Amino acid sequence: MNHLLIFLFALVSLNCMLPKPSTNTLADPDTSVLLGEWQLDMTPENPDDNNFAKMVIREINNQSFKGIFYRDGVSIREGRLNTQRGIIYGALVSGDNSGEYNSTFYYEDGVLYGSTHAIGRDFLAVWTATRL
Repeated sequence: MNHLLIFLFALVSLNCMLPKPSTNTLADPDTSVLLGEWQLDMTPENPDDNNFAKMVIREINNQSFKGIFYRDGVSIREGRLNTQRGIIYGALVSGDNSGEYNSTFYYEDGVLYGSTHAIGRDFLAVWTATRL
């Protein structure tokens, strides 16, 4: 009987020390904060450079979005959003006569932090964007 009591006490004690499943759920952020015009700083490491482009997000529908990227006439294709971690992440495809570009970004405190991989042009650009 003593062994059974010791075993049960040990089992209850061990259960108290095990981590409990998280009950925290991350809030689903409002993706409408992305709507509008953004100024892309294509060289954020150089504060003296004026190498800016733009992004305009005109429409958000569920987890997709439409607009332009880099300059007028360059449409966003396959614009997708993901908010499952409580952070707004976006990805898009764009392109011009020089090739296709895959871009990704995340939104934090009014700023977009992104990167663009130029398919066939051998570069990866890092950029930031602020609302115009």
